[in-house]
Amino acid sequence: MDRVEKSKEKYKQLFGDGVSAAYATDPDFQDILSRFIFGEVFYQGNLDDKQRELITLVVLATNQTLPQLKAHVSAALNVGLTPVEIKEAVYQCAPYIGFPKTLNAIAEINEVFKSKNIALPVESQKQVEEENRFDKGLAVQVEIFGDVIAKMRESAPANLKHIQDYLSSFCFGDFYTRGGLDLKTRELLTLCIISALGGAEGQVKAHVQGNLNVGNDKETLITVITHCLPYMGFPRTLNALNCVNEAIPEN
Repeated sequence: MDRVEKSKEKYKQLFGDGVSAAYATDPDFQDILSRFIFGEVFYQGNLDDKQRELITLVVLATNQTLPQLKAHVSAALNVGLTPVEIKEAVYQCAPYIGFPKTLNAIAEINEVFKSKNIALPVESQKQVEEENRFDKGLAVQVEIFGDVIAKMRESAPANLKHIQDYLSSFCFGDFYTRGGLDLKTRELLTLCIISALGGAEGQVKAHVQGNLNVGNDKETLITVITHCLPYMGFPRTLNALNCVNEAIPEN
């Protein structure tokens, strides 16, 4: 199949038999969009459609492109993602984009779920309690990043120690420990979220190394960031790819 036929097949798989409303007003633009995203990018690299839709959801949530997010919640269900997986992917955004934007995204998800008679709330994936969220979060942090975490905590100025504690207990304890998505997937999604933010190249580099440490290879990282391209544009994509190449030079 050429990319035109591929795009039609993939679009139908994701969204059903409907036609984008943009064809009535901007058919040339919609052709460019559909053929690039669904005829090329969706076929590049080694990801399956479930992984691609999880990535799409978190980048759209990061960018607060909520109408498109809503459409891709339905697409995510159509390719076999569970309500828990969809919710957990968007929950994972909170430490990086903040609670208000995450709540906006959750509201869109809930609208789709209600329209499809998916019961809310979905099954809890909580794995920590108040007394152990710090210790469990720190353990995950160390699993991802290794000995650098102890050095980072020790070198933090006294008036910033609380930020290190928040990283361990909130970012990693409250979110990374949750069920529904495995560690490799959460770390991949985090890379996509911070790449989509822009201006966070230091954190992108750190999470490139984190992804390597949990078993996501360079080919996968390039494919993941490439999948983000249609949703976040070339500048942020190229910046993220530069971070990958700096952290994992070509032989």
